[in-house]
Amino acid sequence: MACVVVNPSGGLLLKGHPLGASGLAQGAELVWQLWKRAGQSQVENARIGLQYNLGLGSACVVTLYEQV
Repeated sequence: MACVVVNPSGGLLLKGHPLGASGLAQGAELVWQLWKRAGQSQVENARIGLQYNLGLGSACVVTLYEQV
């Protein structure tokens, strides 16, 4: 059974919840994971990342990243 890892770096609250930059922070974390450059928070064998953003209740973006 596959293991699902959520917020390996501590999430946006640990980053100070950067309003307006939350999506960028999430995307950067996912790319670093897939490039194997996430340091101590690296998820072993990371191949797929899912990003979900909700902005002010009216905008929703879901992005799927895959290592190729």
